[in-house]
Amino acid sequence: MLEDQVSRTALFTAYSRGYHCNYDKPRIFADPLAFSLLSSEERDRIELLLMEVFRAANPVAAALFTDTQSAMGWMMQSGAAASILLSRAQYAEECLEKSLESGVCQYVMLGAGLDSFAFRRPELAEKLELFEIDHPATQAHKRQRLTELGWVQPANLHYVPVDFTRQRLADRLGDSPYDPGLPVFFSWLGVTYYLPREVVLATLREVAKVAKSGSSIVFDYLDREAFEPRKCAPRVQRMLNHVESLGEPMQSGFDPLSLPAEMTSVGLELAENLCPGEIHSRWFLGRSDHYRACEHVHFAHAKIL
Repeated sequence: MLEDQVSRTALFTAYSRGYHCNYDKPRIFADPLAFSLLSSEERDRIELLLMEVFRAANPVAAALFTDTQSAMGWMMQSGAAASILLSRAQYAEECLEKSLESGVCQYVMLGAGLDSFAFRRPELAEKLELFEIDHPATQAHKRQRLTELGWVQPANLHYVPVDFTRQRLADRLGDSPYDPGLPVFFSWLGVTYYLPREVVLATLREVAKVAKSGSSIVFDYLDREAFEPRKCAPRVQRMLNHVESLGEPMQSGFDPLSLPAEMTSVGLELAENLCPGEIHSRWFLGRSDHYRACEHVHFAHAKIL
């Protein structure tokens, strides 16, 4: 992404969550506030862009739809992105709720984007100190939007701008009310794809260093086959091509079989490593629409040693 530009994928994530909450049933993940975090102009631009991409990528299918709403519904359900971001958000919050039972009292969202947790889940948020970590441009955009909406910021919500390619997470958290001596839950969703492997591992190593033993982190990742054209599923290849055209290319993946050892090397213990089949069984099985788990995408839950 450009230095002073809000992440387009963050805007798209908010749009997809809002669209799903308003138009799909049953819901994989419910975010009734997502659309509010986008201006009407942003929503219109996203829909226009999606329709342009649809007509260019699949003109035959696009011609079958007589109205934009029907076309949007088909794109949301059959594409790769929405199924990923909805199921990973649900997984992360399920893991967070379980972690509260073990005494977690801090929640750090790495790459928070336009996440609405602090306002959407007050029954959980009030039990936690909340830290939203994101690129300065994206975070400034979100805060401006919250000001426009007139939403009152909770006293326990702290914004921590970080450029992961230039700044150390430990340094930035050290400037906030974050307490390394207290149990913490980290979520890192939709970020690892866009960073070099060495940056991903370095960030996980920093998480392990700044978190109390027994704390945990949830993150999603692509397997390496997603970056091999002969092995990559067609809709995942389309997703990779699309985000690259937006100036936010996906860069790296992991081998699910070697991930446990890699986590150990950075001070973590892999507690769960969900493959696409397991993700499908948990959140997509039995649906009558076109949503299904995305090929090549995995969810990991790791404990700090």
